[in-house]
Amino acid sequence: MVQFSRICFRKFGNFVDNLRLYVRGGTGGMGMPRLGGQGGNGGDVWVVATKNVTLKRIKDKYPLKRFAAGAGVNSSIRALKGEKGKDQEIFAPVGITVTTEDGRILGDLNAEGDRVMVAKGGPGGGLYSAFEPSKGQAKHIRLDLKLIADLGLVGFPNAGKSSLLTAMSNATPQIASYAFTTLKPEIGKLMYKDHKQISVADLPGLIEGAHINKGMGHKFLKHVERTKQLLFVVDVCGFQLASKTQFRSAFEAVQLLTKELELYKEELVSKPALLVVNKMDLPEAEDKLQELKEQLKNPDGKFEV
Repeated sequence: MVQFSRICFRKFGNFVDNLRLYVRGGTGGMGMPRLGGQGGNGGDVWVVATKNVTLKRIKDKYPLKRFAAGAGVNSSIRALKGEKGKDQEIFAPVGITVTTEDGRILGDLNAEGDRVMVAKGGPGGGLYSAFEPSKGQAKHIRLDLKLIADLGLVGFPNAGKSSLLTAMSNATPQIASYAFTTLKPEIGKLMYKDHKQISVADLPGLIEGAHINKGMGHKFLKHVERTKQLLFVVDVCGFQLASKTQFRSAFEAVQLLTKELELYKEELVSKPALLVVNKMDLPEAEDKLQELKEQLKNPDGKFEV
C-alpha cells in the first residue's frame, strides 16, 4: 500500500532535455589567382560528448545558442596554401541524439569523446572556383537527451520500488526482501484507457555517498539523468542499510535522496518530482505517515549526515 505526496518538494520543472541550436561552418579563404594559391577551408562545427555538462548549462552559458567556426585563411605570397579555419566544438552531455530540424539523425553521443560533425566549413578559393571561396554549411540542429523512461523510481535499497513497479505496470522485476536486488533499470509500461502510455523505470537503489561513487553510485545516478520525472520512494518506517550503518527515518531518507542527487548534479533536482510513501500496511504506518507529513511541512530540522 502506498501514498503519494506533493508536499515535500519545491516547484521544480526547469530541467532541459532538448535544445535547438544554430550552427555555421566557417567560410573558406580567398585564393590567389596570380600565383594559383589555394585558400584554406573554413572550420567545421562539432558536437562532442563530455562529462559534467548538461543541456541547461549550454543554454545558460550561450543564451543566443549560435555557434560558428572560424574562416579559412586567405592564400598569400608567404603561404600559397591557406590554413584551415578553427573548428568550433560544442560540448554536450553523454546520451545525446543530434538531429536536423526536420528530424534526420546526424549521430548519437553514447560515450565520452564521441563527436558528430554538424556543419562543414566551406572550401577555400582555388582554380576550379575562380579562386572564390564558398560559405560553410548553416543550419539549425537539435540536441535531444535519450530518455530511458518518463518516470524514474528513486530510493534507497529495499524501499519497495520493484514491488511498486510490478503493481503499476506490466514489468516483472526481481523482488526480494534484501538490499540491492535491482542492479540495472527495469522498465514497465502504464497503459491508460485512451491508449496513452508512459514508461516507468525501477532504478537501482542509492546509498549515502552515491554522489562520490560509493556503491557504484555514479553508474546508478546516470540512469536518473535519463528520466523525465522522478518518483521518490521511501519506506514509511525508515531505512537502515546494515546493522553498522545509521538508521534513517522516512523524512531523513527524503532529505538524503534529494541531497545525493543535488551533490551529484545540481540540475537533477530541477526535474518534476513526487514522493511515494511505501509499505503503508506495516504496523504504526499511519502514525509514521502523520509524523512525516508534519516534518515535510516544516523541513528546517537538522540531522546528522
